[in-house]
Amino acid sequence: MLLTEIENTTEYIKKRIGDFKPEIGIILGTGLGGLVQDIEVEHRLMYSNIPGFPISTLEFHSGKLIFGTLAGKKVVAMQGRLHYYEGYDMKQITFPVRVMKMLGIEKLFVSNASGSLNPEFRTGDLMIISDHINLQLDNPLRGRNYEVLGPRFPEMSEPYNREMVRLGLEIAEKNNIKCREGVYVSVTGPNLETRAEYRYLRIIGGDAVGMSTVPEVIVARHMGLPVFAISVLTDEGWHEVLHPVSLEHIINVATEAEPKLTLIIKELLAKI
Repeated sequence: MLLTEIENTTEYIKKRIGDFKPEIGIILGTGLGGLVQDIEVEHRLMYSNIPGFPISTLEFHSGKLIFGTLAGKKVVAMQGRLHYYEGYDMKQITFPVRVMKMLGIEKLFVSNASGSLNPEFRTGDLMIISDHINLQLDNPLRGRNYEVLGPRFPEMSEPYNREMVRLGLEIAEKNNIKCREGVYVSVTGPNLETRAEYRYLRIIGGDAVGMSTVPEVIVARHMGLPVFAISVLTDEGWHEVLHPVSLEHIINVATEAEPKLTLIIKELLAKI
């Protein structure tokens, strides 16, 4: 049963971290695990050692739960996230968010690498997510609902906290960081999109497209957690002629943009 699994995993982690109580949960996306270097680490737990915790199958996701202090806040960071295309179901993908909430987090920060759909948004830009379109094949809330976790029909008029979006944009502007605000479209993957698909995603209102984030956000909002999410735009899908994009290119662009993303997250943490 989901509730029992969450409780068992949470209790296991609590025994390992003692009296440490995280205030903020952070999910680090592709090429963005370097934020951990700025955390004053107190505890590291491998996913593979945590009962019930799914294990990332991607070689570029390290699969560690990091506990420590960042910008004066106690945080728990997922160094490596999970994706539907890896073969996990939606409840497994979002299980870590449930556990982080039970550990005490009050807000969730999410980062990802995504492709630009908006011709004004270029490779290397950052985009703070203000809304999303869910094109994943399943929903993490499908099935039995447990009222202790959240309501049967959660309200989604503000999936991303408006105040944190505003502050994030202010921080970017103050630091002369090229940062956009836009709508993120979440698809299943793992293949990248065709030219016609990119065009369709733009027509329906998307500014960027990726293969993650929305399931975690849905569960976070189900549990009453305010969310801040930010993307690094690693490629451009709006060109009439598409050029092949490699994983190496995506990781390189994300890694290069990471210091700017880290600065925004650290300054935002200090303000909230």
